[in-house]
Amino acid sequence: MDQVLAALDATWRILLIGILLGAGLPALFAVGVRALAWSGTDGAPTPGVRPPLKARLVAYLCFGVAILAVLLGITYIVLHGFGINVTFNGVIPVFTPKH
Repeated sequence: MDQVLAALDATWRILLIGILLGAGLPALFAVGVRALAWSGTDGAPTPGVRPPLKARLVAYLCFGVAILAVLLGITYIVLHGFGINVTFNGVIPVFTPKH
């Protein structure tokens, strides 16, 4: 019974990460694109009108988080290929060589 509970615990964690990365990052990028299209009047995009500063900051923040997530994923794959383990103790990644 313990093995079934451990498998279910791992399964929901994998599902959560899959939803966050599989749908969350594209949704975050879409929020950034939408923020750049905002004209500040009624919420509808207006061609040729520059978005307000708040909308641009939100867009750049969304793009930055998405780019950092992609770069972190690429870094993890490359380091794993070079024989380096990457673990996360909290938020900070820790790099250790494989034995």
